[in-house]
Amino acid sequence: MSPGITACTVSNLLVGPIPESLTTQTREGHTVILNRQQLTHAGAIITVGAQTPGVGRAGVLVALMAGLTESTLRMLANSAAYPESVAYPNDGDGSDHDSLGIFQMRPAAGWGGVEDLMDSMYQARAFFGGPSGPNGGSPRGLLDIAGWQSLDPGVAAQSVEVSAYPDRYQNYQPVAEAILQALTRARSTAGGGDVIVPETTRVAFPLPAGTYTDTSSYGWRTDPFTGERTFHEGSDLAAPAGTPILAIADGVVTFAGHSGGYGNLITIEHTVGGEPVASYYAHMWDDGVHVSVGSTVAAGEHIAEVGSSGRSTGAHLHLEIHPGGAASPSVNAVEWLAQHGAEGLAGAGVVSAGCIASGG
Repeated sequence: MSPGITACTVSNLLVGPIPESLTTQTREGHTVILNRQQLTHAGAIITVGAQTPGVGRAGVLVALMAGLTESTLRMLANSAAYPESVAYPNDGDGSDHDSLGIFQMRPAAGWGGVEDLMDSMYQARAFFGGPSGPNGGSPRGLLDIAGWQSLDPGVAAQSVEVSAYPDRYQNYQPVAEAILQALTRARSTAGGGDVIVPETTRVAFPLPAGTYTDTSSYGWRTDPFTGERTFHEGSDLAAPAGTPILAIADGVVTFAGHSGGYGNLITIEHTVGGEPVASYYAHMWDDGVHVSVGSTVAAGEHIAEVGSSGRSTGAHLHLEIHPGGAASPSVNAVEWLAQHGAEGLAGAGVVSAGCIASGG
């Protein structure tokens, strides 16, 4: 995520005090003892994952498994390939070809420069990838892999790392789970202690009736930015710039700011039918966002105006709905709203305005 976006924190990924050490076991039964420095790197990965829409706890688990497998969560220099790397803070000297850092990323493969890859926060952003990642999907981060949420976590890790030893990552899943349990604690992103998001009183369509056209863009498509077949996580609703955007349900704002290809983004946590639901609203202009993190909103409340910031081909709302919360996969937002009797829902045709990048 771009610098300055520090307010977005998934509610169950708040990093607490870092312990001096953690002793746990791999799936094969080998004892692993992690020191405070390794756990600090783990905390950085968790924090970046919490700040990156679409990652959630499941994505952080995958990243921790990859970091444990590649370096046992150590920031490794590589004096043979890059002598300058030892000038940066490091936890030892690695020797795997020209790989660097926690995830053993290679500058020659396009992951970044030496200075970049000797930074744990940068490596985490590169690993997660997606619209806010530093590499634009090449090489691919976790969010650039369609359907990663349905993969075994070890397979998902291998899909990013492309290792010659693809079966190694599953061995570290119990260790990654122990790290998450030790380092995180639950809280509301609204701040000020634990906040329960109450059951919504109703469900509303996010644009006023008669103002929008459904582009039917959720699902597989040819990305007009890359020309590749990608999975588009949201539903695009074309509408004139300045059209009011409405909250789909009562909830608490968990993020409001710029986020890579999303442009300006608002995320809101809800409770619908007793279950957590997260909604994303993207591409507003800078002056088109009217809520802040921690704001409590009501269904149908005016929270923003339609714009075309980020990777966008025209004025529209990119809407994502994640039943189960931000860590869960998105669904077809228009279908979900219809199933839940959203007020203001109306049929519409297809137009060309929409998102350029997948997830954007």
